[in-house]
Amino acid sequence: MAPRPFRLGRSRTGLGIFATRPIKKRTTISEYRGKMLGLDAALKAEKSGNRYLYEVNSKWTIDGAKRGNIARYFNHSCNPNADTFIRGKRVFIRTIKNIEPGDEICYDYGRDYLKNVIGLENCQCSRCRKRRAKQRAETRERNARRKKRLEAKGLTKGKAVKTTAAKKTKKSVKSRKTRR
Repeated sequence: MAPRPFRLGRSRTGLGIFATRPIKKRTTISEYRGKMLGLDAALKAEKSGNRYLYEVNSKWTIDGAKRGNIARYFNHSCNPNADTFIRGKRVFIRTIKNIEPGDEICYDYGRDYLKNVIGLENCQCSRCRKRRAKQRAETRERNARRKKRLEAKGLTKGKAVKTTAAKKTKKSVKSRKTRR
């Protein structure tokens, strides 16, 4: 049997799976293994903090927490190069693109997991990091334009804030006088 076409290694989010040789599109590379849990046991495991649960269907969930389950190390990406498919009660990971050596192999965990466990703003995939970097750059540009506008009017940011605060104080004094 040929050695696996991937290795376990350090990734941006902890441990991840990286290709060691080219992997063709539609190649099944691993199976998500673990104990089968019923609905009640899966809910109990989720409440206790188990993050390696894979819901096969509405009745069965695979508990992939054991370290022997190499598929638990495939990380999430909003721009994946692999995907999962279910056959019976078994879950397999298959590539959806050609993968080059050194590339991290990852699949999309789904919107619920991203929202509830990872957090929408905590995704570390390349697509989300680029999006956040672009948003930060736009915010810096907007703040620089605002600062230039204020300087052109002869107001510094500190004076503008004081002026706004003074207006609020005058308004609150007027409103107190009218209430009495």
